[in-house]
Amino acid sequence: MRERQELENAINSCNELHNGVAENIELIELGELEGDEEIVSEAEQALRLLHKIAAERELETLLSGEADANDAYIEFHAGAGGTESQDWTQMLMRMYIRWAEAKNHKVEIIGINSGDEAGIKSATILVKGHNAYGWLKTESGVHRLVRISPFDSNARRHTSFASIWVFPVIDDSIDIDVSDSDVRIDTYRASGAGGQHVNTTDSAVRITHIPTGIVVQCQNQRSQHKNRATAWDMLRSRLYETELQRREEQAQAEADSKSEIGWGHQIRSYVLQPYQLVKDLRTGVESTNPSAVLDGDLDEFIAAALAQRIEGGGAREIEDLE
Repeated sequence: MRERQELENAINSCNELHNGVAENIELIELGELEGDEEIVSEAEQALRLLHKIAAERELETLLSGEADANDAYIEFHAGAGGTESQDWTQMLMRMYIRWAEAKNHKVEIIGINSGDEAGIKSATILVKGHNAYGWLKTESGVHRLVRISPFDSNARRHTSFASIWVFPVIDDSIDIDVSDSDVRIDTYRASGAGGQHVNTTDSAVRITHIPTGIVVQCQNQRSQHKNRATAWDMLRSRLYETELQRREEQAQAEADSKSEIGWGHQIRSYVLQPYQLVKDLRTGVESTNPSAVLDGDLDEFIAAALAQRIEGGGAREIEDLE
């Protein structure tokens, strides 16, 4: 049923694009005959929007990986820099939540480890939507921020780092076998600054996969049973993503980019001071509007990274933006 629904959606999308182009071409012809520049302008604007949608649909056809259509987990981890990096990590989480909401995806916060003074040390969110993992899978890596610190009384410029790891939610079509003897399960009391996402009962669950060292945790439910089930799902997803990475030709390069949350390993830089620039260091895509990017305007960066990953175009470019 899911495959049928996806095929029906794809066919309907193509028909809507075809009909939209035909209708707006007719409107332009009619407007030119009648000398109505307003109609022509509106139709041309509609065609530009359709062109953007068509480009996105074309890119979606390349999302043919086994798990590309699935939901996705995103893990956030603060790097070196204390409060600065923890605040930056929270900004990144907000950025991806805004991106997901703009795509009409649902977002669920699985767990948050709050910072000592501000921000977060780590967090995990679940993005639910068609092709969520396919779109987000190239976002794994280290993200760098340069700005005047709001926590520095001398208003000095600081560089902060945070890492992101994206992995797919595993559905029933993918079988991941995990032996009970290979895991250690710990329960603990969730803690944080408060709010609706913080659970103060002894129901949080942490699972460690001993052979790989992968650790997952869930604390968003009051029921230990539900948190345990979610944590198991996350572990299977992480193991699957690890195997996917191992099979890919670029696995080693990506592993190197995530090996240290610091200098020389970032995939994207966000510079707010002394100038305004966001640059993807793999594709060279730039934006001079960091505010829009931090509000979730990531499509251009994601599309370029995805196209490069699938088509193998371009070499990674690493340079200092300061």
